[in-house]
Amino acid sequence: MKYYSTRDKSLHIDAAEAIKMGLSRDGGLLTPCEIPRISEDFLKELVPATYQERAAKVMALYLTDYSEAELKGFADNAYDPDKFDTAAVAPVRTVNENTHCLELWHGPTSAFKDMALQMLPQLLSAALRKTGEKKTVCILVATSGDTGKAAMEGFSDVPQTRIMVFYPKNGVSAIQELQMVTQEGQNVGVCSVVGNFDDAQSGVKRIFSDVSIRKTLEDRGFFLSSANSINWGRILPQVVYYISAYCDLVRDGKLTMGDPVNFCVPTGNFGDILAAYYAKKMGLPVGKLICASNCNDVLTDFLRTGIYDRNRPFHTTMSPSMDILISSNLERLLFDLSGQNDAEVRGYMEQLTKEGKYEVSDAIKAQLKELFWGGCCDENGTATTIGSYYKDKNYLIDTHSAVAADVMEQYRAETGDKTVTVFVSTASPYKFCNHVLKAVGETPVSQGVELIDQLQSVSGVAAPRRLKELKGKTRRFDLCTEKTGMDGVVLDFLK
Repeated sequence: MKYYSTRDKSLHIDAAEAIKMGLSRDGGLLTPCEIPRISEDFLKELVPATYQERAAKVMALYLTDYSEAELKGFADNAYDPDKFDTAAVAPVRTVNENTHCLELWHGPTSAFKDMALQMLPQLLSAALRKTGEKKTVCILVATSGDTGKAAMEGFSDVPQTRIMVFYPKNGVSAIQELQMVTQEGQNVGVCSVVGNFDDAQSGVKRIFSDVSIRKTLEDRGFFLSSANSINWGRILPQVVYYISAYCDLVRDGKLTMGDPVNFCVPTGNFGDILAAYYAKKMGLPVGKLICASNCNDVLTDFLRTGIYDRNRPFHTTMSPSMDILISSNLERLLFDLSGQNDAEVRGYMEQLTKEGKYEVSDAIKAQLKELFWGGCCDENGTATTIGSYYKDKNYLIDTHSAVAADVMEQYRAETGDKTVTVFVSTASPYKFCNHVLKAVGETPVSQGVELIDQLQSVSGVAAPRRLKELKGKTRRFDLCTEKTGMDGVVLDFLK
C-alpha cells in the first residue's frame, strides 16, 4: 500500500518511507491511499486471538512492505508482559449493561500513548533497514503531558536514533514532568517551552519545514522524524485497540457480532478518535463517534458548526493532555471527508495559519454531523464525575477519562441513544493524584509523587509500579527555552 500527503496527492511512497519521514516535507500528514475493508469473518477470527495476534493482523493490512510474521514479532515485543501489567494489554471493563471502559494505561508509562509508542520504535527501526538509511534519525516530539515520556521510554537507547522532547512549562502534571526529566538513556533530551502545547507543537512543525535546518542536520549525519500522532506509525497501532475492544465485547457476550457500538474518546490532538474513525471506515460496526473535550472546546464547536477557530482563550486544566487548540490530526479527517481533495485541505490549513480559523464545506459539515457528536466538560464536571464513579461505581478514573464519561452521558441525555457505548480511559488516575484525591473528597497532604501513597491508601487501588518508582529518582534535565529558541535547542542537541 502507498501513502500520500494530505497536501499533495502526487506523492506516493511505501509505508516504511512514510513511517521514517513522519511528516511530509510539504507540511501535510502522510495517509494511506486506501482504507482496507474488514469482514465479519475477519473479526470472528480475531475474537479468540491474543492482543498481539490482533495487532499483527490489523497492521498487516496497511503495512504491506512488512510481513505479518515480522509484525507479530514486533507486537510480542511491544506488548510484552514485562511492559504491560495485564495480559489483556488493553482490557475492557464493564461499568453496566450499556457502558464499558477501554483501559489503555496498563503500559510502562501508565498512559494510552504506550499502545503506539511501544510499537513505533520497532516499525521505525525496521523502516531504516528497509530503506537502506545510514543517517541517524532524530525524533522531535511536542507533548501535552504523556507522549513525551512514552516516546522516550520507547526510543531510549534504540540504535540509530536520538529523541528530543519539548513540553509546555507549567503545563503538565507534576508526575508527568517528573517522568520526563528523570528519563534514562544516552540518546534522549528534554526541554520545557515557555508557552502552551500549541506553541511547542507549532515550533516542532516549523523546524520540520525549515530547509536550512534540515540541510545543516543532514550534513551532520541526521534527519528528522516524529513520534507525535502526525506520524502514521502512531495512528495505526491505535486503530488496533478499537477493533480489539469490539472483539472482547463479543467474546464476553456483551455484544452479538454485527451489533453497533459507540465510542466516546477524550480528545486533544484528534489522533485517538481519528483511529476510531478509521476502524469504522474499515467496517467495524461503529455507531456514533463521541468527541469529548475539556474547557478547550475548539473541537466541540467545530463538530457542531463546521467552523474551526483557535482564536479563543487557552485554559490550563486538570486534564492537561487535552489542553490543545490546534488539533493536528483533524487534517487527516478533512482530507478523507473532502474526497482526498489536497487543494481544499491546503486551503483550510493556510487559513488556519494566517487567520487562526477556517470553515469547511457544506458537504463536509453534513458528514461530520452524521459521524460525530461533540461535547465538552468543565473542571467542576470533571471532578464531579471522578467522585461519582468512585463512590457509586467503585471505579477510580483519571481526569481525562472523567471528561469522556461526562460527555458520554451528555450525549445520551440529548439524543436518547441506548447503543452500547465504550468510553476510553487514557491514563492512570495516579498520574493526577492531586486532582483525583480532591475529587473523591480527600485533602492532599503533600504534592507530586508523594501523593501516590495517599491515593493508594484512600482508594485501595494498587498504584502502577513504575510510578511508585519515581520517588527519589534523580532529575537529569532542566533545560528551558522560549518558543523562538527551539531551533537552537535541536541544533545543540545534534552537534
